[in-house]
Amino acid sequence: MGTNEVTRIVTDEEKREAKNFNIFDLPDVPTGLPPHLELQRTRVVCKKDSNIHPTAITFSGAYSSMGVDNSVRLENFSEDFKVDVISLTETDMVFDMIGVHAGIANAFRRILLAELPSMAIEKVYVANNTSVIQDEVLAHRLGLIPIAADPRLFEYLSENDQPNEKNTIVFKLHVKCLKGDPRRKVLTSELKWLPNGSELIKESGGSTTTPKTYTSFNHSQDSFPEFAENPITPTLKDILIAKLGPGQEIELEAHAVKGIGKTHAKWSPVATAWYRMLPEVVLLKEFEGKHAEELVKVCPKKVFDIEDMGQGEVKAFPSFLQMSLLAFE
Repeated sequence: MGTNEVTRIVTDEEKREAKNFNIFDLPDVPTGLPPHLELQRTRVVCKKDSNIHPTAITFSGAYSSMGVDNSVRLENFSEDFKVDVISLTETDMVFDMIGVHAGIANAFRRILLAELPSMAIEKVYVANNTSVIQDEVLAHRLGLIPIAADPRLFEYLSENDQPNEKNTIVFKLHVKCLKGDPRRKVLTSELKWLPNGSELIKESGGSTTTPKTYTSFNHSQDSFPEFAENPITPTLKDILIAKLGPGQEIELEAHAVKGIGKTHAKWSPVATAWYRMLPEVVLLKEFEGKHAEELVKVCPKKVFDIEDMGQGEVKAFPSFLQMSLLAFE
């Protein structure tokens, strides 16, 4: 007995559907992560003995079997990332970074410490030093003095460059404690900016040539509009450089250049940069009425607030503002 074979031709539309088939599009297949995995992916949970889930899961395909893309995409990052400035002064800045993992926050911290340029004293030419501080120690102390100058207005000085008005700031220090006078403190307020460059003679070119100094300024820095009304000075005027006894003297020039903290800590524009995880308080049950008021009163950090529910009913809830401030105390 014979059999008949039937050959079915697959249409182009069926091929496209098969190519674009995704099992997670089926209505009976659950999508997204279970609550415990979502908690592990997005939170660090504080327990009595230690924190759990402190390490980020960075592999992009870690949850691909559940239809969740764990990769970092620029468009998603720009939409979710947010910066809220909590406080800002001349010396301190506190801000919240929302929508990033601790690893990204730590990257910002390391950039602040090592990658942002600033101006710092790199070379010290000592003409006279009869103080008890050795020349090397004195130069080291001068290098750590913060300079109030915008590094964006200056260029980097390479080994083959000549110090000029675009890459070098020159300070002069000449102090003396006269005999019979009490011991004298030398402060950063006595560092004098030389907008025309170095005044120390490097070479004696004879009577027919102009003496050479340690810089080659073509223009005075105070002729630039950025410095005409804002002369370059140390950031703080009361930093102690040295102490002089009667008859002792210091005369030197200090040359500041542009650099980054990765090269030397003196170019780090921040004294310290640190971060803390933004706390999230979750109430395991609702506190209403007098229990809500008692909860608000007993919390020493004041992270709870009262919400009026109407008809004389109140309920306690965590205050995001107070938790944000708590993170930086």
